[in-house]
Amino acid sequence: MGSDFSGYGKTANGAKDTFTSYAFDSNNPVNGFKSYGDGGNAAVDSFSSYRDQSNVGDSSFQSYAKSSNGAKVDFDNYGQSFNEGTEKFTGYGQGADGQSIGFKIYGRNTTFKDYTKKGVTFSRYSNESSTASGKVVVSKWVEPGKFFREKMLKRGMVIPMPDIKDKMPARSFLPRTILSKIPFSSSEIDQLKRIFHAGDNSTLGTIMLDALKECERPPSPGETKRCVGSAEDMVDFATSVLGRNVEVRTTQNVNGSKKNIMIGSVGKINGGKVTKSVSCHQSLYPYLLYYCHSVPKVRVYEADILDPNSMEKINHGVAICHLDTSSWSSGHGAFLALGSGPGRIEFCHWIFENDMTWTIADS
Repeated sequence: MGSDFSGYGKTANGAKDTFTSYAFDSNNPVNGFKSYGDGGNAAVDSFSSYRDQSNVGDSSFQSYAKSSNGAKVDFDNYGQSFNEGTEKFTGYGQGADGQSIGFKIYGRNTTFKDYTKKGVTFSRYSNESSTASGKVVVSKWVEPGKFFREKMLKRGMVIPMPDIKDKMPARSFLPRTILSKIPFSSSEIDQLKRIFHAGDNSTLGTIMLDALKECERPPSPGETKRCVGSAEDMVDFATSVLGRNVEVRTTQNVNGSKKNIMIGSVGKINGGKVTKSVSCHQSLYPYLLYYCHSVPKVRVYEADILDPNSMEKINHGVAICHLDTSSWSSGHGAFLALGSGPGRIEFCHWIFENDMTWTIADS
């Protein structure tokens, strides 16, 4: 959806315009305001919950209230979309006299260029929170699109895709016959350092120890986990959890990474039933090592990924949605990104390049 306001209220006297819940709960709204209220006298403009709860979105304000007299403009809960959108303010209030412009709780991906520095107030930027002491605490940044809600997996939705490219160095699995002869324990780190020629206090030694400790960490409630360094071990673990009739899936390629994408046709694995799966993520180690784990109460999807401009298919993605988040840490990136907490929402993520998820095969 999109709206364009060009020359609206220009040179008007005493204009009063109110936008309440404009573009509310919409998908990728694109709105342009050009020369809005330009040269007007004593105009009052109010934007309340503008583009609130919408998905992505792009708004542009060019020469808004420029050269006006006594204009009053308020933005309250502006651009609070659950997937980050873009706002551009160019020449905002520039050359105006006696204007009052306020931004209260506005979006984080916002650009202000050549706007008047007088009479403009900024209350709370959505990437910050105020404490009782008056200090400002900046929230941990989570890449847009890394986590998203299940309702976003619908045809026609436009969402950001994170960088799903595999950044690990190229490595290979070891045959099980060789792997069985190599220790795999943090208590044997000195022997492992000798095997892989890692010096004391070396980066490689630290990397190995970190991976071993993560593999030795007790599972979370309901989680079944195992680190595997051979294809045989991976298959054995997946089938021990899911049975012998299994399928493995991954996202087809990295096209769409760090861009907005459009969801095409969506397929529900196992008929969209709440199920369990085994997801395997790479760990940094001298040989190819995967951290494989199964968590209960998930739904798995596959979806065509389209270029939102050309509508051409550019990828075929696999996503997993975690429905029970009650035991997850409140500091998990999903809650920071989506603005909620454990047990209150589900969240989904894509399967990245060279990671994979195993499910019971559809009959």
